[in-house]
Amino acid sequence: MQLLFGSKPLIKSLIDQNFSIMENLDTIINNLYDLALKYGLKLLLAIVTLIIGLWIIKLVMKTIDKTMTKRDVDATLRKFLGSLLSMLLKIMLIISVISMVGVEMTSFVAILAAAGLAVGMALSGTLQNFAGGVILVLFKPFKVGDFIEAQGFLGTVSEIQIFNTILKTVDNKTVIIPNGGLSTSAMTNFSTEPTRRVDFSFGIGYSDDIDKARKVIEGLIAADSRILKDPAPFIAVSELGNSSVKFAVRVWANSTDYWDIFFDMTENVKKAFDREGISIPFPQTDVHVYNEK
Repeated sequence: MQLLFGSKPLIKSLIDQNFSIMENLDTIINNLYDLALKYGLKLLLAIVTLIIGLWIIKLVMKTIDKTMTKRDVDATLRKFLGSLLSMLLKIMLIISVISMVGVEMTSFVAILAAAGLAVGMALSGTLQNFAGGVILVLFKPFKVGDFIEAQGFLGTVSEIQIFNTILKTVDNKTVIIPNGGLSTSAMTNFSTEPTRRVDFSFGIGYSDDIDKARKVIEGLIAADSRILKDPAPFIAVSELGNSSVKFAVRVWANSTDYWDIFFDMTENVKKAFDREGISIPFPQTDVHVYNEK
């Protein structure tokens, strides 16, 4: 019996340990219960506040966007301010929700400042893009709807965001360009001026009549109502090339008609030269063979 159940002191020790474990378990359960009562309601309230807050922010942003649209606020400025205000409101909401849970804001702000410094150093490029976005909005080198060339891309400005500018190319591709590089590098805006000059170069054969070719080009220019009379069109012989006599033709048009005029005039000149018997020579080389006795 003593081998099976051990001595009485050993049994008493085991019983005491079990009671001690039970007491500790009861203490832990009571502590968890107290924590649930203390923070559970706060946590639930914080979650509800977060959900309702996000819904209110979304509603507020829609109202602000409609108000700015009715007051004819520039689309570029409207998009930029909208995204910036939305971000600020969400940050304020998150800070409020954290304080509701019971986190001390003094220590939280200190942690946030330290984290902000570390993140700022890690995301220096992102901060540069943010600063670039502010510069683009303030100085307005272009606006939404302008056709620009920047960073090796051609396209229409679709949206100017806090960190990026979105372009739509002529073949309907979406190009996202960081604002940092866009604000500090060369950029061409084709929509700033209402008119543009369209340049052509046409070649005729050396055996063709220069005056006749000039009259054909002048007739085509006069027949196109999209070409402006002021400034006057310019037509002149620009080069005596290896295979052709080249004309430099320069006309002015509204910016929106640029490409239509460029393609139509190129086609019309070819057809008119064919009708008038004026050749458009291709590069060629004359080879002379001499027989030596």
